[in-house]
Amino acid sequence: MPLSTAQKQIFDDTNRFRVVSAGRRFGKTFLSTWEIARVARHPGKNIYYIAPTYRQAKQIMWEHLKEEMSKRRWVSRINESDLSIVLVNGSRISLRSAENFDSMRGVSLDFAVLDEAAFMKPETWNEVVRPALSDKKGGALFITTPKGRNWIYDLWNNAKMYPDWASSQFTTLDGGMVDAEEIEAAKRELDEKTFRQEYLATFESYEGLIYYNFAPDRNVKQKQIEITPKTVLHIGMDFNVTPLVAAISVVDAQNNIHIVDEILLNGSNTYEMCEEIQRRYPNNRIWAYPDASGQARKTSSIQSDHNIMKQAGFVLKVGRSNPAVQDRIAAVNSALLSTSGDIKLTIDPKCKNVIKCISNQVYKEGTRVPDKDGQLDHMNDAVGYLVNFIHPIRQPIPDRKQHYGRYSVY
Repeated sequence: MPLSTAQKQIFDDTNRFRVVSAGRRFGKTFLSTWEIARVARHPGKNIYYIAPTYRQAKQIMWEHLKEEMSKRRWVSRINESDLSIVLVNGSRISLRSAENFDSMRGVSLDFAVLDEAAFMKPETWNEVVRPALSDKKGGALFITTPKGRNWIYDLWNNAKMYPDWASSQFTTLDGGMVDAEEIEAAKRELDEKTFRQEYLATFESYEGLIYYNFAPDRNVKQKQIEITPKTVLHIGMDFNVTPLVAAISVVDAQNNIHIVDEILLNGSNTYEMCEEIQRRYPNNRIWAYPDASGQARKTSSIQSDHNIMKQAGFVLKVGRSNPAVQDRIAAVNSALLSTSGDIKLTIDPKCKNVIKCISNQVYKEGTRVPDKDGQLDHMNDAVGYLVNFIHPIRQPIPDRKQHYGRYSVY
């Protein structure tokens, strides 16, 4: 399959180090394979493809790379446990994880791809990969979706001034894998900052307030909602000893969420939270959106928090693991106000703790790590589990049959 115009522009760039900011589903896996193959066709080369985690390296690239190399009849042997391929010309391609970057020390490399580099620690490059390229004067491709203005943002800017460095920026649409209609759908569903970062590949500043789309005059509303025995209550929950919190909401036919009540219990447990919910709403069906870790964590019993809730008659709406923190935050910001102006989340004025938390929590200075010192995070987590389940961040999936058979494009 040929490269798109944008991918070919990156591929044809002759600079030794290239830093590329690319939107989601740009086709980074496909381009990385071309880049790796170009170096590997020369004998005796040592090449690393590095992903933020081992699981990502295996899921994103491994099967696709094996198929592409086998199709060319280049493969001499494959090591499944080491995620490495030795080619008939003696070149070696290895998949590695930035989780334990120290394990890569001591190697000598001809080329490296750092896929989703913005989600790696800078030490991966500065202390390990860059020195590994020195003796052979090897090259590197950084290709990533931005993550705020972290070290990759600095590297992307500095690349414009360094000799033998280049930086470029391409949108999701430029990659040719996702059509304009899907992009517009995502634009309607996401908040403006998230859309620009994830699809336009811009480096957004996230310093200051986490829920920057919250506006009291827009999101705090007193609605005349009659809660009858037939009303299903949707409750986001976060498990702690102090405080244990719940955000109680009603969801209408258009999936708009209105938080009507809140519960905050100090020095408590899941049994007592369930009892309090049933005391306030004895005749209602309860759909709970809890912290996914509650399936294993115990607060005051040999039973898990999830089992306690099920025994109370609650229907649990939860996956096997929690969504990424930044995805959960983006989902709430989008629900507060999407790029298209839709408001999917409102809060009753009496829910003072929800309003306090969502309007005051900030990031730690210079990071995208939520500050938890003021205990504002627990209620925000509860709201986030609820909102993200009902309005998850949309990630378009390209036509896999058309592009890569059974493989995903990242």
